[in-house]
Amino acid sequence: MLGRFSYDERMSRALIVVDVQVDFCEDGSMAVPGGQEVARSITRYIQQKGSDYSALLATRDAHVDPGDHFSKSPDFVDSWPPHCRVGTIGAEFSPALGFRDFNAVFDKGEYSAAYSGFEGHSASGLTMIDWLHQHGIDAVDVCGIATDYCVKATALDAARAGLGTTVLVELTAAVAPDDLDDVLSEFAEAGITVKN
Repeated sequence: MLGRFSYDERMSRALIVVDVQVDFCEDGSMAVPGGQEVARSITRYIQQKGSDYSALLATRDAHVDPGDHFSKSPDFVDSWPPHCRVGTIGAEFSPALGFRDFNAVFDKGEYSAAYSGFEGHSASGLTMIDWLHQHGIDAVDVCGIATDYCVKATALDAARAGLGTTVLVELTAAVAPDDLDDVLSEFAEAGITVKN
């Protein structure tokens, strides 16, 4: 049984699990290949390594009316099929993600497109950067869905905020795996560490 991981004053690294939601896994409205396996792998990782972190955080797309982010004829760059609508099963964490007891969950994108977890807010209204600062966290590991969109945006924003940032790339799934070399180059330019 997975328990709650509490904040430990001696540690300063958080794990950020990005958008492991029903709509982004197989059979979802915007399924990313390998999404469910990533969810299972993240669960195993937290079972094995979760106690190494000061905090375990998650992000979710939580769309209400995000404007032209949704389209009936999406271009799959700026516009997408409807997904992760608040109040629908598609917005929930994937059943394959066995861990749910996050220290905080940050919802994003209610009324506009939002790719980075740093655009979201917790149930108490805190932004992710404010939450991290309040808890003395200065480094993050990022995993989840999708490597080339929300994982990338979250990692780049973490690095811009001055946090030591690592992407656990084997715990991610990409919309376009053939483009991952470009994403990895962006990470390198931003000073982001990549771990396989």
